[in-house]
Amino acid sequence: MARISLVPQKREFYDLYNRAAENLVAVSQLLVELLERFPKGAEGLAADIKELEHEGDRLTHEVVDLLNRTFVTPFDRDDMYRLAGALDDICDHIDEAAGRVVGYGVADIRLQAREQAKVIQRSAGKLADAVAVLEGFQDSRAHLAELRELEDVGDRILHDSISSLFMARADPLDVIRWKDIHESLEEAMDACEYAADVLETIVVKNR
Repeated sequence: MARISLVPQKREFYDLYNRAAENLVAVSQLLVELLERFPKGAEGLAADIKELEHEGDRLTHEVVDLLNRTFVTPFDRDDMYRLAGALDDICDHIDEAAGRVVGYGVADIRLQAREQAKVIQRSAGKLADAVAVLEGFQDSRAHLAELRELEDVGDRILHDSISSLFMARADPLDVIRWKDIHESLEEAMDACEYAADVLETIVVKNR
């Protein structure tokens, strides 16, 4: 007869969350590289981003599977699902943005898009720092506060980028392409902020 363990599988859960956060940092770094090097190696970098997006999916599935097999979890079960999904969503939005850059036939990368990618990369780093101290519900407020400041920076970049698109009287198709790309990048940034909210809620509830 199989035994059901009532001991929380703490280490395995935290390892999975850290791997997901590290994967997020890696995919955000590839996004920066894609926009900096474009068009050189663009398709290969987009394919690498896609592979890391798939890795994010695999890690999310591992968390869900472990949750389904664990009777007692390290913290609230719904929060654990929510955190895994939040980290995965950021990878999805980065992959979407990279796909639009490569697939929309743009000739050059706008400066504001590069700036957005760098903000996403820095935000991913702050998230990874916060996830690294999640075990034991250590204080991650400084990391999350810095991430929210970056989100404000991202909002300003988006506003400036959209305004400049229309003021430049560019080709209407270019306006449509770049509006979509900028908004995809902003969605990745918003997903970072949501993940920060989830992390903060977990720490507050378990302090």
